[in-house]
Amino acid sequence: MLVGKCIVVGVTGGIAAYKVPDLVSKMVGAGADVHVVMTESATAFITPLTLQTISRNPVSVRMFDPPGTWEVRHVSLADRADLVVVVPATANIIGKVSAGIADDLLSTAIMAAKAPVLFVPAMNVHMWENPILQNNIDRLRSFGYTFMEPAAGRLACGYEGRGRLPETESILELICGLFNEKKDFAGTTFLITAGPTREPIDPVRFITNRSTGKMGYGLAEAAVQRGAEVILVSGPVSIPVPGGVTLFSVETAAEMFDVVFENSHKADVIIKAAAVADYRPKHYSSSKIKKGTGDLSLEFERTTDILKYLGENKGEQVLIGFAAETDDLLKNAAAKMQKKNLDLVVANDITVPGAGFGTDTNIIKLIYRDGRIEEPERLPKRELAHLILDRIAGLTDFSIRR
Repeated sequence: MLVGKCIVVGVTGGIAAYKVPDLVSKMVGAGADVHVVMTESATAFITPLTLQTISRNPVSVRMFDPPGTWEVRHVSLADRADLVVVVPATANIIGKVSAGIADDLLSTAIMAAKAPVLFVPAMNVHMWENPILQNNIDRLRSFGYTFMEPAAGRLACGYEGRGRLPETESILELICGLFNEKKDFAGTTFLITAGPTREPIDPVRFITNRSTGKMGYGLAEAAVQRGAEVILVSGPVSIPVPGGVTLFSVETAAEMFDVVFENSHKADVIIKAAAVADYRPKHYSSSKIKKGTGDLSLEFERTTDILKYLGENKGEQVLIGFAAETDDLLKNAAAKMQKKNLDLVVANDITVPGAGFGTDTNIIKLIYRDGRIEEPERLPKRELAHLILDRIAGLTDFSIRR
């Protein structure tokens, strides 16, 4: 995937540096020529010898070490790079680059680089949420730098929250995607919903569905690879977050609606791949409902129809809906298109083997506004994601929108 690509990996002084050897090993295994630049702080967490052994190239640390050749080290690295990846990217390096400070080998190499630069931040959750850092990230994004959002979970400092380095597999996927020559959605913004919602009954129980989010996450990953800015609104899932997306994690249909409402105006394309609950318990019990001697009845009420709202307010946006059915697939999908004002419906019969929730493959039918029906063969969901994006690209001229 990375054969013939020269990647400069910048390692800064964060505890997540211990994961970098695994990432470098994966890059080398994918065919990349990897050159590592470390800050002096990074060497307190991991040795240059480790990364030199794994990358099979000398590791650079100090600005004024004798280079051993006539080349100016930071310039030669910058000229050679097809991509610069800063991992982990601390608040310090992000702040320095944002301010135009080049006072060590890594910051100078970034300043001299003409190749794309990817920052993979990892830090304490409060540092990540600091408005100064976020302002620096926004500033660098405006100059064309790329950021991969950190993962959420338990941090090395003991806090819980966003700030963990993403899994190295996810970082590698994003890196490979950045070399994807097909950037037909560059300059466009996608809003994609994925996964199930959960509607609480009491503090212990909830109703949900079998969605795993694989199709929605595959679409988000494919859209990033093809140059789009992606806002991913996800219900509870247990799969890695695609690199390069802006993630909003939600649980209930109401929470998903609120996030979609706040962000839908930013999107050129909206893909509603989430399996959103149509009903929720009308009354929530703040205490666990105890088992009684008789039956239990629950009363349900409708949730807000997110797709209907989007269809009524979409304007020039391209709106894609999903229809997972067990009966009358084409009839129900066509009705959804008309009722929700959709441009394309991705329909599938979840009773068919190899399709539906939890599988790595899917069998879909694409229903267009003009009545056309396309029936692709069964494909892995990641391949189907690109096929669906190909069809979305054919619905409008995105170059005019840009």
